[in-house]
Amino acid sequence: VWPGTIPAMLRRLARAAIPRQRVFWAQRSGSLAEIPTYVVDLRSDTVTKPGPAMRRAMAEAVVGDDDYGEDPTVHLQATAAELLGVERTLFVPTNTMANLISVMCHCRRRGSQLLLGRECHLHVYEQGGVAQIAGVHSHPLADLPHGTLDLAELERLVKRGLGSPYHPVCELICLENTHSSSGGRVLPMEYLRQVHLLARRYGVRVHLDGARLMNAAVALGVPPARIVEHCDSVSLCFSKGLGAPVGALVGGPKDFIEEAWRLRKALGGGMRQAGVLAAAALVGLADTEEMLQRDHQNAQRFARGLQELASPVCSVDPTAVETNMVMVRVDGLPPEELCRRLQAVSADEVAQTGHAVRLLLFPWTEHSVRAVWHRDVSAQDTELALGKWAFVLRTLGLG
Repeated sequence: VWPGTIPAMLRRLARAAIPRQRVFWAQRSGSLAEIPTYVVDLRSDTVTKPGPAMRRAMAEAVVGDDDYGEDPTVHLQATAAELLGVERTLFVPTNTMANLISVMCHCRRRGSQLLLGRECHLHVYEQGGVAQIAGVHSHPLADLPHGTLDLAELERLVKRGLGSPYHPVCELICLENTHSSSGGRVLPMEYLRQVHLLARRYGVRVHLDGARLMNAAVALGVPPARIVEHCDSVSLCFSKGLGAPVGALVGGPKDFIEEAWRLRKALGGGMRQAGVLAAAALVGLADTEEMLQRDHQNAQRFARGLQELASPVCSVDPTAVETNMVMVRVDGLPPEELCRRLQAVSADEVAQTGHAVRLLLFPWTEHSVRAVWHRDVSAQDTELALGKWAFVLRTLGLG
């Protein structure tokens, strides 16, 4: 049974792996016409798929056992350390793990306090791992519109635990740059400097969740090291705007990364032939500036186009679009309903626009949706997205 079963199974898997063009069938002039459906996926920059160059690099990567320090392609760590201006970096599977490791390295005492934004990724979307696993007490502060925290409130909370037998002692401040829940806003350099000075004054450290650090650097027109110099540790994700399928980094001083290596092992993040993944990250880094600039330009083009529709249902502030994200305010219908309509295709759409477009988005809040650009969304895709949005608004009688 086995000799015939395994090749047949492999053939089925291979066929399933081949991308198939989705088609939409419309009744036109009494005959069936095959219309290709364009899928524009703006849910997140995590949905990117490795391109030919990245797949080739992964397939041809020279590998060894990284747990023994023998994988030559994981020299990615040295390349990234130079890029970020830190002594060492450590390659880990995910940015969530990178953040957790960083918090555990800084907060050695159970019950230590971490100050961070109420809507930051580490607090909302990482399953409370700093409490669940590290025993660290997170104290969230209100996020200001730019993704920053109020400096006076930050200082008050840092000082409160000093010498107090009642309050937890603050060990760490965590910042997120760019700030996802604020729509990809970039933290100002002067703000980063002020937070770092405040932290040093009271013996507190600063960790930067830099999942989209490269977006911030491109938007500011500065090397990423200029941003990281205001922090004691940093994380960087490869599976967002850089387009790799998996992987992230922790960066910091030599002794910090030595401890990070131990924690990675304890958390199950030690990898063997990790060069296959590191090769993808290296390709993603190679064309970072060009690709992210394009993403930012497409996001800005979309925001301007949506504003020009002047719809009472959807509004956007183009001046708030600093990187690859657009926050769209939705009034008059639930964001979930708008997303459903943007995803659906119909014969009327083809008749009116000449296209069938499935626009994929996530509702973000009760009154907003978030759209995220990435390397798999072109300028043409952006125009298709605008056209689909205009069509849906017309069908609602609100365009």
